[in-house]
Amino acid sequence: MKKVLATLRALVEVMEALSKDADPDGVGRHIKEELRRIKNADATIAGELTPYNIVPLEAPSFTNAIGFFPEIKGAISAIRYTEHFPRLPSDLEISGQRDPDMFDLLEYVFGFQKDNVRNQRENAVLTIANAQSRLGIPVQADPKIDEKAINEVFLKVLDNYIKWCKYLRIRLAWNSLEAINRDRKLFLVSLYFLIWGEAANVRFLPECLCYIFHHMAKELDAILDHGEANRAVSCTTEGGSVSFLEQIICPIYDTMAAEAERNNGGRAAHSSWRNYDDFNEYFWSPACFELNWPMRRESPFLAKPKKWKRTGKSTFVEHRTFLHLYRSFHRLWIFLVLMFQALAIIAFRKGRINLDTFKILLSTGPTFAIMNFIESCLDVLLMFGAYSTARGMAISRLVIQFFWSGLTSVFVTYVYVKVLAERNDRNSNSFYFWIYILVLGVYAALRVILGLLLKIPACHALSEMSDQSFFQFFKWIYQERYYVGRGLYERMSDYFRYVLYWLVIFLCKFTFAYFLQIRPLVSPTNTILNLPNLPYSWHDIVSKNNNNVLTLASLWAPVIAIYLMDIHIWYTLLSAIVGGVMGARARLGEIRSTEMMHKRFESFPEAFSKSLVSSQTRMPFDRQAPEVSQETNKTHAALFSPFWNEIIKSLREEDYISNREMDLLLIPSNRGSLRLVQWPLFLLSSKILLAIDLAIDCKDTQADLWNRICKDEYMAYAVKECYYSVEKILRSLVDGEGRLWVERIYREISNSISEGSLVLTLNLKKLPLVQQKLTALLGLLRNEKPEEKGAANAVYQLYEAVTHDLLSADLREQLDTWNILARARNEGRLFSRIEWPKDPEIREQVKRLYLLLTVKESAANIPKNLEARRRLEFFTNSLFMDMPAAKPVCEMMPFCVFTPYYSETVLYSSKELREENEDGISILFYLQKIFPDEWENYLERVNEGKSAGNVENQQSTSELELRFWVSYRGQTLARTVRGMMYYRRALMLQSYLERRSLGVDEYSQTDPLMTGGFELSREARAQADIKFTYVVSCQIYGQQKQNKKAEAVDIALLLQRNEALRVAFIHAEDNVAAEGKKEFYSKLVKADINGKDQEVYSIKLPGDPKLGEGKPENQNHAIVFTRGEAIQTIDMNQDNYLEEAMKMRNLLEEFRGNHGIRPPTILGVREHVFTGSVSSLAWFMSNQETSFVTLGQRVLAYPLKVRMHYGHPDVFDRIFHITRGGISKASRVINISEDIYAGFNSTLRQGNITHHEYIQVGKGRDVGLNQIALFEGKVAGGNGEQVLSRDVYRLGQLFDFFRMLSFFFTTVGYYVCTMMTVLTVYIFLYGRVYLAFSGLDEAIDKQARRLGNTALDAALNAQFLVQIGVFTAVPMIMGFILESGLLKAVFSFITMQLQLCSVFFTFSLGTRTHYFGRTILHGGAKYRATGRGFVVRHIKFAENYRLYSRSHFVKALEVALLLIVYIAYGYSKGGAVSFVLLTLSSWFLVISWLFAPYIFNPSGFEWQKTVDDFDDWTSWLLYKGGVGVKGDDSWESWWDEEQMHIQTLRGRILETILSLRFLLFQYGIVYKLHLTGKDTSVAIYGFSWVVLVGFVMLFKIFTYSPKKSTDFQLIMRFMQGVISIGLVVALCLVVAFTNLSIPDLFASILAFIPTGWCILCLAITWKKVVRSLGLWDSVREIARLYDAGMGFIIFAPVAVLSWFPFISTFQSRLLFNQAFSRGLEISLILAGNKANVET
Repeated sequence: MKKVLATLRALVEVMEALSKDADPDGVGRHIKEELRRIKNADATIAGELTPYNIVPLEAPSFTNAIGFFPEIKGAISAIRYTEHFPRLPSDLEISGQRDPDMFDLLEYVFGFQKDNVRNQRENAVLTIANAQSRLGIPVQADPKIDEKAINEVFLKVLDNYIKWCKYLRIRLAWNSLEAINRDRKLFLVSLYFLIWGEAANVRFLPECLCYIFHHMAKELDAILDHGEANRAVSCTTEGGSVSFLEQIICPIYDTMAAEAERNNGGRAAHSSWRNYDDFNEYFWSPACFELNWPMRRESPFLAKPKKWKRTGKSTFVEHRTFLHLYRSFHRLWIFLVLMFQALAIIAFRKGRINLDTFKILLSTGPTFAIMNFIESCLDVLLMFGAYSTARGMAISRLVIQFFWSGLTSVFVTYVYVKVLAERNDRNSNSFYFWIYILVLGVYAALRVILGLLLKIPACHALSEMSDQSFFQFFKWIYQERYYVGRGLYERMSDYFRYVLYWLVIFLCKFTFAYFLQIRPLVSPTNTILNLPNLPYSWHDIVSKNNNNVLTLASLWAPVIAIYLMDIHIWYTLLSAIVGGVMGARARLGEIRSTEMMHKRFESFPEAFSKSLVSSQTRMPFDRQAPEVSQETNKTHAALFSPFWNEIIKSLREEDYISNREMDLLLIPSNRGSLRLVQWPLFLLSSKILLAIDLAIDCKDTQADLWNRICKDEYMAYAVKECYYSVEKILRSLVDGEGRLWVERIYREISNSISEGSLVLTLNLKKLPLVQQKLTALLGLLRNEKPEEKGAANAVYQLYEAVTHDLLSADLREQLDTWNILARARNEGRLFSRIEWPKDPEIREQVKRLYLLLTVKESAANIPKNLEARRRLEFFTNSLFMDMPAAKPVCEMMPFCVFTPYYSETVLYSSKELREENEDGISILFYLQKIFPDEWENYLERVNEGKSAGNVENQQSTSELELRFWVSYRGQTLARTVRGMMYYRRALMLQSYLERRSLGVDEYSQTDPLMTGGFELSREARAQADIKFTYVVSCQIYGQQKQNKKAEAVDIALLLQRNEALRVAFIHAEDNVAAEGKKEFYSKLVKADINGKDQEVYSIKLPGDPKLGEGKPENQNHAIVFTRGEAIQTIDMNQDNYLEEAMKMRNLLEEFRGNHGIRPPTILGVREHVFTGSVSSLAWFMSNQETSFVTLGQRVLAYPLKVRMHYGHPDVFDRIFHITRGGISKASRVINISEDIYAGFNSTLRQGNITHHEYIQVGKGRDVGLNQIALFEGKVAGGNGEQVLSRDVYRLGQLFDFFRMLSFFFTTVGYYVCTMMTVLTVYIFLYGRVYLAFSGLDEAIDKQARRLGNTALDAALNAQFLVQIGVFTAVPMIMGFILESGLLKAVFSFITMQLQLCSVFFTFSLGTRTHYFGRTILHGGAKYRATGRGFVVRHIKFAENYRLYSRSHFVKALEVALLLIVYIAYGYSKGGAVSFVLLTLSSWFLVISWLFAPYIFNPSGFEWQKTVDDFDDWTSWLLYKGGVGVKGDDSWESWWDEEQMHIQTLRGRILETILSLRFLLFQYGIVYKLHLTGKDTSVAIYGFSWVVLVGFVMLFKIFTYSPKKSTDFQLIMRFMQGVISIGLVVALCLVVAFTNLSIPDLFASILAFIPTGWCILCLAITWKKVVRSLGLWDSVREIARLYDAGMGFIIFAPVAVLSWFPFISTFQSRLLFNQAFSRGLEISLILAGNKANVET
């Protein structure tokens, strides 16, 4: 119809154009009048063609049924303008063909943009309509909205505003809820929506919106009390017009934009500019009212930053320092230190607990007080930058805390010193001891009381009610009062659960620490302390006269390092156990194989009906049959069948199953008159043939035969169905005597069954003959074209076989002598007339019975495809899991899916499909090999059978279908859109079967469970559109269209194929008024009836929306176009499935479930990583990710109650979040991990985050090592920024102690512990190297005999297990056991080990450590585009070197150097072997960090590629950089880029301190040379520097550039030659005539290499100084030499291994083993697609 209307409008336009040429006074005038009459009279044209989003509000539409829904009518009526409202001006233009409403008044008064008003009008209508539909559908002729529905919307939308007013203790914009009528409530809700809809970047400032709303609501209140509508003063421009955008939003935006400019693209310090949070927190104080209304432009809030003067921060300053870790989580560190102190005291007291020990234990008091004081000092120090603008109360609290904690620490320390003095004085009366005990007791009691009041719900409620200033003062001192973070407590049962969880961890941790870490070190420590002066083999400065303090430090340091991080190990182990138990209780993994699914299939319909079918779904028939249970089962099966069949059809559409598999998997409708449940054929196939074999072999009674058949319940079902179906089909075919024969036969058989004499009545050995005749008959009946003669003949043959072969002799004789039958047979009338089956039910029975009798092979392996199996197993398993009951579609919570997109792949182009990489592999060829079964199914679907050959030569194949087939197997937007649109399909099906009759559809009501036309039902589509919308925010779609990019064409194609899809984008156009400036618009488009883009809304923005991070800004501009009460955030590398979409309405009911003292605000959803089959790396990543998103998040949500939002696909409470700052944070760099801040924000604002595992969404992950490293680098960098953030600080401070522990170890603490794992290696090795260099290891070993090896072994073993990923694997293995079974879990784990997963995990450890540490030290966190393609290409050596040189290679070579020095100079009785065993984990780390990029590099050990890589690397290394040359092309450019992170003075100082460690090597080795003997004077070390300087000078001479010495070229070459000969001669003479040995020469090289690296690091750090001295060129050449050397060390083993061809083959199998198991011919892939090309 729409096309007809479009044609009609086009004709009208053509006629208008032609009439211009006609006589204006004659025929032209008549034509124009007629056209005007048509246009005015026929409102339908305007109604159908007026752009609208979901609800056609501007004009009525007859093609969209939404307008007929009573709740929509009621909502439109509720906002309609009435005579009670102020009169609108007579000249006010009302857009479209509608009545005036509240939004028209608000638009007139405040100057909101027209499209913003249109957008929010629809938003309000849908919000009100959906609130009403939950309470009940209005049934009256003129539908009205209930007061309760309006109240619900009002309180939810304005909840944050009401809390804000209460916090600031100001009056609301209305007196009381009872005092305002429903119209005023709707006005206020509409006003808030309009403010929010046009606020642009100010939407990130929720309390700023509250401030704006507060004043505008007061203005509106005054206007509504007048008879005439007046313009608002606050929005009136100088020209007299009104514009909310110009007057309210633009000033705030301009200030934010000016501040954002100061961040210098994210490189400036966070403390130097105000971010979104700083602007928002200005409104957390009553001082915000100094801004006035209308806003004062000269207010400090709107003050733009001056060039050199920083604007003050609000309540928090994000200084870049590791000290934030202590400040945010000081309670954790204090606890660990106190426990260590206490355990050490007990260990040193040999476990004796007496009064003396108790007094020493009391030393924890001063420790506690001093550590608290340090935290107070950090509070004061880290607030620098906010003192000028922070609230006075906040600063007062800091000062009070500082002085209080300072005085406390002094007092407690003083008293304790006195206690110690009393302890030594035997005559003392213990006065100070009792004072000390009293002070500690009072303090502990106060902390406990305050802790209870703030954390226990009942006490917290009392403390909130108490207004006593004394009480409030102490509470305020104890805990800062922010607008967010109040009331972070849980109900008592939840509290006790996570307390118990942590008590178990503490018990394990401290037992392990005491017996294996601390106590074994006591004896060696005492021995070393009491040793006499030991001989040092170097010039010792610190330890010699100081009880060997550095020796003790090197002994204790690795143990302390492990002590601080091993709590994470215990957390991981316990989370695996608890998560496994919880998963088992939730019934996860009950159905984990096809066999299990087959066995339990008959219980699926009932479980499905109970969980996923709403009460409104029509029953297929009345339950009046006598067999109630059988009838109930049939009812359930009839309800289940349409849904199951749609799932199977969707699997066929996705090419996971073939046509034959689909036929076997489909379930009959079960709506017919057959008495029993009909199951899918895959359960019953070959069962009849097996039953016949049993019958033939039967020598027993009928009961024995039936018992044997019933052992297989599906065989019994098959026999029964066959028996009843044959009767039904035969009765429908024949009439007269033939029907009498059928009835007689069945009567006789039934009688014999009831008498138990079937084996006597029938000759069972003749059953195969009867089956053959029956099959022949059914084969004929299957045809569409009637063949009555052949059918009559086949029936007669069946009659002959049954009567004369199957029946017993006496029964045969009875039938032969039956007069009626005999007469008909003799006259040739018997079966002469056949009634060809036309009834659909009979035809279905014929087809099904034919398959039942002919399918011989077992269907145990159906479906064959592993993905189809996994999906069906998970879906059927989830039916038995605990989930809320499904509401009818009309009552369910409406939701929106929201996907941000930038410029990733939408759809692979034809060129991309066939484009070969350097190995000759195209994407299409690769996918054909990885998914051979899906390729076969695709060819079958597009009518290209197996004989069709390669697609390259098939012109008839649909190119577009092929592009979609490939794109649906990649990480593309097309795949995501298809998956998310399944929600609509599921809702349409569910709605269709519920049948809300509005009289719009023309379908028949006689067959309630026929689903054939559900996608064409206008009512079902309209109902789905009310409940579901999908917005993809394609940020640069406008630019892509202008530049005619392929992505724009592909997005337009997706719009055409999905009518409910909406695309939002930012459009920029030149401002006509102001040259050089651009205007920005947020636009929403959909596909029109011609498939072209139709603009629905265009909302002007105050400026460029991208002030912060790109992705959250992209989400923010488009979120105004979302609808509903929930919003699911979906990334563009995700997928969804129809069977999971059916469970969405169950999931949304969780928002109303009981999940604690607060309703959920974010529902966590399980993910399935679908990229695991690509390679072994992808499999590791997939398993690691799956473990976290299932078991890990299960434990975080319950019992720990600290689950955050870790990305997608969580479902947000939309209203809650849009009124509290949105679904992510966007401040530049600090919010680089934008997703998790939504979880932080939700928790701080008294939200509740849950996790649900009965529903899952697909997700793609990175599949190549470089992609994975970039992703992990991004996440680690993001966590580094989180350490500095105010959100983490507040959660760390405001959570109770145990919840804070959970939060720490599952967010930034995970990365801290990862870093500690690596640091332990350094601490241990530097400690051992110190002992080796100083010679103390030998001296102590001789005198003390042992060096606390038990403790060191425990520490190193723990470190090694963490390093190789054992503890990462524990939850993974538990997940495997739970969901795959024990055997599969063991097999998977062994397979992963054989595929070197430990190498991968060790390598990942380095990636995370590097990026996390560097981000906190220097910043530099950024979004790293990983690319989401299929990674099978070989990565060049130079590319790997560039990516991993600083993060892995340098660190690995440092560790290798430490190990070599340790082996060379360390002392051990066992020799070098014991050293290697002790340092095994360190060697493993070195090898993993150096060679993992090459082990996991496709074709990494292929000789030709190795040669090419060497050429590429050398040319890169030697190529001179320059302006515009990228780091990928030149070593010099890359080297410059690598230094960019060192920007600040603080960073330079830290880098300098860290670099000085390399000087230890030279200092130690010099004293170990044979040349120096026993001499330990400092002069020797000084002389080594002279030698080093000499070598540097020689290097300068040898590398002196000939270009600069053209005149002296010959002289220079002569000098170089002479010096070379002289150097060799001098070395020989020195070796011959002094104590210098050949090993000394190598030792000297070992000493000078780290020193050179140290000098290099310092030169880079102080680049400006070095450059000013003119030494920069020399530094660069030395750096090039170092990189060349490191490259050679790594390249040499790779080159050697490449000589052996079998290494390459082995590597391919290692890398792609997972794909091998799925039939991947990797050898073909790596050889390239040459065979196909040649043929």
